[in-house]
Amino acid sequence: MRPSRLQILAVLLLGILAISFGSILVRLSLEASGERSLAFSLVMSAGRMGLAALLLAPGWLRPLPSRKGLPFAIAAGVFLALHFAFWITSLSYTSVAASTALVTTNPVWVTLFGWLFFGEKPSGTTLLGVAVALIGGLLIGLGDAEGGGGANPLLGDLLAVLGAVAVSFYFLLGREAQRRGLSTLEYIRIAYTMAALVLLPLPYLFGGGYGGYPLAVYGYILLMALLPQLVGHTSFNWATRHIPPVLVTLAILFEPVGASLLAFLLFGELPGLPVLLGALVLLLGVGLAVVGGRR
Repeated sequence: MRPSRLQILAVLLLGILAISFGSILVRLSLEASGERSLAFSLVMSAGRMGLAALLLAPGWLRPLPSRKGLPFAIAAGVFLALHFAFWITSLSYTSVAASTALVTTNPVWVTLFGWLFFGEKPSGTTLLGVAVALIGGLLIGLGDAEGGGGANPLLGDLLAVLGAVAVSFYFLLGREAQRRGLSTLEYIRIAYTMAALVLLPLPYLFGGGYGGYPLAVYGYILLMALLPQLVGHTSFNWATRHIPPVLVTLAILFEPVGASLLAFLLFGELPGLPVLLGALVLLLGVGLAVVGGRR
């Protein structure tokens, strides 16, 4: 039975709230460890996905009802691993607001790739909404100049955009996996496990490891697996079964608003007027895209 619009909206709001804590937990983990290396970013990425996959492991006792979606789920897991490797590393170099604003540019990529690879031509209103929402997201990032822009903002911004491209493929492939017979729970179990398998060896390749960090670091990584991953990402994966992926990714554009507010409360990263203006523009873009998507 198709869920009501109110149910879909409630799940999306829960997912937005959960993923807004993702960048905050990464920043807290960076401060607790005192490290800003690529190896430690990969430790956080692998730990987040590894714990999430472990919590879903009991589901492997049941056979898959369909294997047609399996290749898509595996491929989605690879792109999810790339997403976290790029995005979590970006938070070592740029601010929370800039990173979350740029990593949520995925509506542009989802729209483009959905058009190119799946023949899903968007409506003019949806395209306008995407453009307006992206302008809002970029205003949020640009307005973060007074919030401690980071050690290397250009590198951090580039990594965040690469994370956006990777997560766009993740959403599109995940939607196909579920269309081909996998339930949301079966799909995320495969995708999260694949992402963990890709990420787990990488810290050792860059001179790192999983031991020797303060206890708080492991607590923050566990919270990453529980809140933004199992609650946040799973909510969005469920939503892609019922509404177009571009609308799901547009909803995720609210993440910079929530993350910027939390960053201000916890780290004193004060959003300026462009950030507030960007939030209003973003809301307008989301509204336009939702109206266009109803066609």
